[in-house]
Amino acid sequence: MQNYVAEFFGTFMLVFLGTATVVIAKGNVLAIGLAFGLAITISAYSFGAVSGGHFNPAVTTAMWLNKKIEGADAIGYIISQFIGALVASGFVKYFVSALGQDTTALGQTDFTKISSFTALIVECLATFLFVLIILLVTSDRFGNGMMAGLIIGITLAFLIIVCLNLTGGSLNPARSFGPALLAGGSAISHYWVYLLAPEIGAVLAAYCARFFDK
Repeated sequence: MQNYVAEFFGTFMLVFLGTATVVIAKGNVLAIGLAFGLAITISAYSFGAVSGGHFNPAVTTAMWLNKKIEGADAIGYIISQFIGALVASGFVKYFVSALGQDTTALGQTDFTKISSFTALIVECLATFLFVLIILLVTSDRFGNGMMAGLIIGITLAFLIIVCLNLTGGSLNPARSFGPALLAGGSAISHYWVYLLAPEIGAVLAAYCARFFDK
């Protein structure tokens, strides 16, 4: 149970700090990327010490494929991540409403300038790179436990900076779920991209990591 609660809080921190930077602090691209990246770093060095620090259903899928987590635990992790993201978005919506701002803008990920196919490719590629880095820096052979959280956070920050004007830079089905569900609109109708693409990227990363770890 401690693992699941840690995954809840780690995902909560990621979504709360990241999306609040978008809609409450109204940060620029650099600030938004760093907010998500540093949030994952903070969570990795705190809650990650309890659960292993997935905070992302795509990461959990890759860890399960590479036999780093049992199937039952993987399901518990994913449920905890989605709940954490939803609760975080609920708080952001409450604070946005308190400021008198539009509650249909909750830092949700969406794409308006590119096609669904291109958005799928962007999210798949970015998640593949992100999860591959995670698998390598946490592996028994190549891992660096002291630096892993920082490396993962920096990687996420830069990938979000690159992807922000394309897809919003999700790389995480839970991160997109909470804001989309509460904001509605095209973010919810496009959510299938943010669910499918990261999982495809994670599966590819899992098999690529096996190649390096032979």
